Amino acid sequence: MSKVEDFLSKKEEEEVVEAIRVAEKSTSGEIRVHIEKTHGDQDIFERAMEVFHLLKMDNTKLDNGVLIYVAVEDRDFVIYGDKGINDVVPADFWESTKDAIVAQFKAGNFKQGLIDGILKAGGQLQTHFPWSEGNRNELPNNISKE
Repeated sequence: MSKVEDFLSKKEEEEVVEAIRVAEKSTSGEIRVHIEKTHGDQDIFERAMEVFHLLKMDNTKLDNGVLIYVAVEDRDFVIYGDKGINDVVPADFWESTKDAIVAQFKAGNFKQGLIDGILKAGGQLQTHFPWSEGNRNELPNNISKE
């Protein structure tokens, strides 16, 4: 088994997907988690932007997609928010979200780190992009892997 497959158990993946559903329930925003072995020789932030595009997260109506990109073997991750959400969150929001995830990751609690990040991002999405009549889930909630 690869390290990507070992990162989360099937049950843990289901719990992360459920956290995405809960976080998106009251917002038009979209949250995705992408896990891959390594970002290779590419800058991790640039790789996250590439994955954001590949997952069509840059096609949301209000530019309010959030990607949590994890490179397992590199022991690194990026939280990438589209322009719509970046324009409205507090200046330190992404850094504080990253810190919440890091605290759990350092303790080996990968599932909880992802859930904490998802729910924190979801809170901001709900504040700035509340669900309204006619909203639909624009992107799948599953964890993508490469």
